[in-house]
Amino acid sequence: MKVLLVYPEYPETFWSFKHALRFIKKQSNLPPLGILTVAALLPDSWDLKLVDMNVEKLCDKDIKRSDLVMISAMNIQQKSVREVMNRCRELGIKTACGGPLFSTEPEKYDDADYLLLYEGEDCIPLFARDLEAGQARHIYAIKNYPDIRKTPIPRWDLLKKDAYAMLSIQFSRGCPFHCEFCNIVSLFGHMPRTKSLPQVIGELEAIYSFGWRGGIFFVDDNFIGNKKLLKETILPGIITWMKEHDYPFTFFTEVSINLSDDEELMNLMAEAGFDNVFIGIESVDEDCLDECDKVQNEKRDLLESVRTIQEHGMQVQGGFILGFDSDKLSIFKKMSEFIQKSGIVTAMVGLLTAPPGTRLYDRMKKEGRLSSEFTGLNTDTNTNIIPKMDRRLLYKGYTRVVHSIYAPRHYYRRVRTFLEHYQPRGLHKSRLTARELGAFFKACFLLGIKDPGRRYYWRLLTWAARQREKPGIFSRAVAFSIYGYHFRKCLPEEIM
Repeated sequence: MKVLLVYPEYPETFWSFKHALRFIKKQSNLPPLGILTVAALLPDSWDLKLVDMNVEKLCDKDIKRSDLVMISAMNIQQKSVREVMNRCRELGIKTACGGPLFSTEPEKYDDADYLLLYEGEDCIPLFARDLEAGQARHIYAIKNYPDIRKTPIPRWDLLKKDAYAMLSIQFSRGCPFHCEFCNIVSLFGHMPRTKSLPQVIGELEAIYSFGWRGGIFFVDDNFIGNKKLLKETILPGIITWMKEHDYPFTFFTEVSINLSDDEELMNLMAEAGFDNVFIGIESVDEDCLDECDKVQNEKRDLLESVRTIQEHGMQVQGGFILGFDSDKLSIFKKMSEFIQKSGIVTAMVGLLTAPPGTRLYDRMKKEGRLSSEFTGLNTDTNTNIIPKMDRRLLYKGYTRVVHSIYAPRHYYRRVRTFLEHYQPRGLHKSRLTARELGAFFKACFLLGIKDPGRRYYWRLLTWAARQREKPGIFSRAVAFSIYGYHFRKCLPEEIM
């Protein structure tokens, strides 16, 4: 079998970092870990080729030379998915489609030759055997939450690693919380399933042997879902491995805010090399948190929780949502002020949307408040629900918030607020590369000369250059400046 593995294109979004990646001459932020894992589940005898459309073009000759095209995608990639499926049909090549997009809305893609729904550990080997026997079915839908301790190491050899800013790894699937708007539980279950320490170390070794040095994203939707296992086994094992290999990586992952309650866990994560976490803060209003069952965020000082994590050596990126039924007009000012005070540099503020498979989707459908199809985009005036707040007031307030927090004066001030509270461990000894040096000079030209906010750029860099007691502060200040350039490029038009 000659199989072409295709990862469709992302639109330009907040998380694409496309404008920032150009500074370091990278094409994509992260590789398609899911389809690389699927590749490892396929027979060794199959001839595999990967085309990630975010780093290279999909050519007709690659499609035509294949017996099968396998497509993996998330909801935000649906436009590109449809284009790829149409091209394959026109060229007479069969398609097998899987991933969150197809698992949540399989009826929209019934024209695929094969639908491989839910997680791949069980259905991919079965599909491969049936295909070789000429007995493949149209749909494989096995939803039994497989044991990921049997998941193989992804096929890194298929990847063009120099195109990516980070690589990725997975430790767990599932989340112990059940937020109304989130589809993680419907996809992966309420009880976190984890890999073993030998698996995690084996994957780190594979990435190390692949020649990678730098950032690695643990893609878990809540890395700390099983704190006991992390503290007793996984993190101590990673710490030992990292010390033995002279800290070749830095780690980034997603966690819940209750990380701030666990001193031991924060220290272990920082010692293991975690210097960045994303947290869904969602709202600064208790009524909104209660509305969406964000119980882990309730009845706490969110600002203090964020500061605690920052002071333990980890940057906090934050997700925020506007458009809850409980939102009042005061929410826009309160959210802007919180983001500024917190020093959350990367603050993703979006409108509430209802992904299929969530309790929010079911509630909106029951109330007759679904207004359009789910696109996966929420960092724009784009939502598939009818809000209770007047739509124009919501859009106006939303666009004002994002334009305010990413205005150079506010953004550079927020970067400094974070760096003042940040206590880096300085374990990863990175060397200045030609790419990074080039990015610095490009930033000095675009942000320090051409940009209207240039005085704030130089003010930040001058301050950062004097912080010699904190390792890596200057390079972080430059990187954040570049991120801000990307975020401003992605802002929706402000509604007056």
